Amino acid sequence: MQILIIEDDQRLANIIKRGLEENSYETRVAYDGKMGLKLALGQDFDLIISDIILPEINGLELCR
Repeated sequence: MQILIIEDDQRLANIIKRGLEENSYETRVAYDGKMGLKLALGQDFDLIISDIILPEINGLELCR
């Protein structure tokens, strides 16, 4: 399962990433909405975990 994590707090993103990878999930991380959108459009993810308050593009705009 491929999971995209979109979180501007690098510490929190790494905690989420580590927890998922310890359970055999493949992860990618984006630290702002713009990069998250680029990754989401360029690859098929099974799940996207996104913060709402992000630089560039917020999480709600990202979902649209």
